[in-house]
Amino acid sequence: MFGGSGQGYDSAEWGTYQQWQERKAQVRKGEKATTVVFWKFANDSREADDGETTTSCRLLFTRGYSVFNAAQVDGYTPKPEIARPMPERIACADAFFKAIGADVSHRGNRASYAPATDHIQMPMFDAFHDDVSYYSALAHEHTHWTSHSTRCDRQLGKRFGDVAYAAEELIAELAAAFTCAHLGLSTEPRDDHDQYFNSWLKVLNADSKAIFTAASKAQQAADWMIARAGEPSTIAEVTA
Repeated sequence: MFGGSGQGYDSAEWGTYQQWQERKAQVRKGEKATTVVFWKFANDSREADDGETTTSCRLLFTRGYSVFNAAQVDGYTPKPEIARPMPERIACADAFFKAIGADVSHRGNRASYAPATDHIQMPMFDAFHDDVSYYSALAHEHTHWTSHSTRCDRQLGKRFGDVAYAAEELIAELAAAFTCAHLGLSTEPRDDHDQYFNSWLKVLNADSKAIFTAASKAQQAADWMIARAGEPSTIAEVTA
């Protein structure tokens, strides 16, 4: 089963037609499926001359699925959701980013990451419309921080060329969404998204597979931060 909100449904539970049937539920006639893409990494291990196993690279596997929301089926009793109060979620988010250990200062009115000084700058907490907006921006800048050569070593120039900056912004936004989902924080489109839409479209129009590359880089960054914070990953996956 797949967890995640979207498409205007209140339920966060999704499944393929077969998965719903296995749970004795029936997709209602006329309901339309939503396409999702599952990706995961696997190590490409090779045996060296001395018999030792060495890992040469990480392989990315992708697969598309047609899924239906729990609101589109009959005969299914939704799982009771254990809702954590927002103050508890905020405390967990604070602990999460503190455990990552990036150099973060709060001043000015702009969130940014400076590669030259390896430093994240954030506006004060009160400058944001709500708590989630703050943590979404903080996760976005932390994703840029993971691009450093000592972390995820994200090199985009060769693949994306002139649109590498836009690709990095797309990766940061996707990873921020993954990270907020891990923290139990539901994100909404931010005010500054409009300025990036055209550049993101330029990236995607130039390379039809760019979204898969961006998504895989984003998940790699989110996984790296989650591991750095010492937490098990809760990023949803689709299971066949």
